[in-house]
Amino acid sequence: MTDSAGIPGGTETAGGTPKPPRSRRRRLLRWIGLGATFMALTGSATGWWLYNKLDGNITEDTSATAELRRYEHDRPAHFAGGAQNILLIGSDSRSGKDNARYGQDQSGQRSDTTILLHLPADRRSATAVSIPRDLMADIPACLMADGSRTREQFAQFNWAFQWGGAACTIRTAEKLTGIRIDHHMVIDFGGFKQMVDAIGGVEVCLKQPVDDSEAKLRLPAGRQTLQGEQALGFVRARYSLGNGSDTERMERQQQFLGSLVKKVQSNGVLLNPARLYPLLDAATSSVTTDPELASLRGLYELVRGVRDIPTDQVKFLTVPRRPYPANPNRDELVEPDAARLFEQLRTDQPVTVAPPKPESAIEPVEAPPRGAAPAVPDETPEGTATPPAPVPTFTGTTAGIADCR
Repeated sequence: MTDSAGIPGGTETAGGTPKPPRSRRRRLLRWIGLGATFMALTGSATGWWLYNKLDGNITEDTSATAELRRYEHDRPAHFAGGAQNILLIGSDSRSGKDNARYGQDQSGQRSDTTILLHLPADRRSATAVSIPRDLMADIPACLMADGSRTREQFAQFNWAFQWGGAACTIRTAEKLTGIRIDHHMVIDFGGFKQMVDAIGGVEVCLKQPVDDSEAKLRLPAGRQTLQGEQALGFVRARYSLGNGSDTERMERQQQFLGSLVKKVQSNGVLLNPARLYPLLDAATSSVTTDPELASLRGLYELVRGVRDIPTDQVKFLTVPRRPYPANPNRDELVEPDAARLFEQLRTDQPVTVAPPKPESAIEPVEAPPRGAAPAVPDETPEGTATPPAPVPTFTGTTAGIADCR
C-alpha cells in the first residue's frame, strides 16, 4: 500500500513535505537516546577517571601522623574552632630526576623554606608567616629515618626537617609558637616548578640584572614573567640579589607568592575547570600531605574556603627576629613582638601588617635630661573606661600590593 506521494507507509505534512515512516522515526529516536546515554556514560567515566587520577597522585605522610600521635600529650591545644594552621615546607631534597640536577647533598633533605599559613574561622583573610631557616630553636628528640632518635637540642630551625622530617619540623614549630598545626604540606623543587608552569608563569620586577650560577638564574632587569625553572631560581637565589641575606630571600619569596595569588585569582583558575585541572594535576603530583589532606576532596575543601579571600587580606610577614648574639649568621626571636604575633594567630585574632617605614620617616626619640625623672602618664580619671590596647602592627605585605612596579 502506498500513499499519495508514492512512499510506502509514509504520511504527508500540511505543507506537502513527506514525513519519515513511523518505524523509522522510532529507530531514529532510539539511536538519539542511545547516543545521549553513551555520551553521558562516557562523560561520567572520564570524570571518574580524572578524579581517581588526581586523587591517586597525592602522597600520604602516614609516618609523620604516627609520630605526632605518639607525642599528642605534648602538643598545643586548639584555641579557635574552625580556624586552621597549615605548615608549608619547601624541601631542598636532591632525590628524584627533577631534583638531582641541583647537585648532590650528602646531608639529606632540609627545609629550604617553612611558612605557617593561618586561615581564620571566618575565611575572610589568610596570614602566611615565614620562619627563617637559620632561626635558633629548641628541637625536641625526633625519630630519624634509620629508626634511631636524636636528643633534644638548641639548634637552627631547618635541622629539624633534616633529622626527623615533617613530624620533627611540626613539633619544633609548635614548641616555638604554641600554635597547633592542623595540616602540613611538603613540596620539592620539581613540584614547585610544575605548579608555576601550570598557571603560565608568575610576573615579577627586577631592579637590576641577575646572574646567579648557583641558582641557575640569568635575567635582565625590568618586568619578567618567570616560568618554572626561572621562578625556582628567583625564590632560591641568595648571593646575587640584594645583600645576600636570608632576610631578603624570604621577602622575595613573599613577593613571589603574592604575585602568584593574584595570578590565580585574576585568571579565574579556581573557577575554570580547563585551567584548574593542570594546576591540580601538578599540585597533587608533587605534594606530600597529612592523610586528612591527602585526597582531592580534602584539597578541594581547603581551596573552596580560601578562593574568595580578597588579595589585600592575604598577608605575608616574617617572625620578628634579629641576629643571634652568639653567631650573627643565625637568628633569634625578638620579644615581646614574636609572642604577640603568636598570640594573635593562636586565638584567631586579625593580624595587621604594614611595609617598613623608610629610615627618614622614623622620628628620633629624645632622651630625657640626665637626672630627670621619667615621664609618668596621667592616671585615668575615676569612672572613665580604660582605652583598649592598640592592635599590634607587624612589618609585612599583602598580595594586593604585589604589583610589578
